[in-house]
Amino acid sequence: MAEHLGTWVYCVTRQLRDERLALLTGVDREPVRSVKGPDLAAVVGSVDLQEFGEEPLRRNLENLSWLDNCARSHHRVIQAVARSGPVVPMRLAVVFHDDARVGTMLEERTDDLASALSRIDGRAEWGVKAFSDAGASEEGSDTASDELDRGPGTAYLRRRRAQLSAHERARNAAAMGAEAVHKALSTISEAARRHPPQDERLRGDPSWMILNGAYLVEDNRVDQFVETARALDDEHPGLRLELTGPWPPYSFATVEERGF
Repeated sequence: MAEHLGTWVYCVTRQLRDERLALLTGVDREPVRSVKGPDLAAVVGSVDLQEFGEEPLRRNLENLSWLDNCARSHHRVIQAVARSGPVVPMRLAVVFHDDARVGTMLEERTDDLASALSRIDGRAEWGVKAFSDAGASEEGSDTASDELDRGPGTAYLRRRRAQLSAHERARNAAAMGAEAVHKALSTISEAARRHPPQDERLRGDPSWMILNGAYLVEDNRVDQFVETARALDDEHPGLRLELTGPWPPYSFATVEERGF
């Protein structure tokens, strides 16, 4: 049976007692355990390669429902381990042939991993997204069409140009507001990143996501960060800010590691 199993890696942390992983299950509903190196430990689980092997993974990652369930399970394990101390989260779908190869990875990457753990110790990731209706489809096209029916084409063109100009001004104002929000939050964070906006089809929200920011915040500055985000929401009525966190530091500590 062992030849049909691979080792899925969730995260790397400092040495931890295995009882802290009791009752945790992973992406394949498997018990979670640790693989220990000289100074660090990887939190792992044994997964069925018929579903989580290299080729099946390539297909399954195209299935949004499967991907969502898998990502939630992966995150749940990382978040549980993070309650005991800093963790370096692994990207989704890092699968090694066996535990021995995970141990080799820990030995070869000890310095990088230990440095990442020190960098994020006492800090957490917070997310701030900014939305604006200025990116949605322009309204008023029916009114413009009625104007065309009632008068010469020049009246319609003038009205349409005015609509487009106002829309463009609104987009520019929203972009400047989002830039100001990101700059203000960055000044009270240890590090900050702007991720690409999420696809509205996946969000189920037609609003324009103009900022998808991640911020590494010291634990003792969380209250200041949250209060600042709320104040910025009030200061920029053309934007709607969404604050999430705290999260394990996915954006600031993930070590890209290839499995198999």
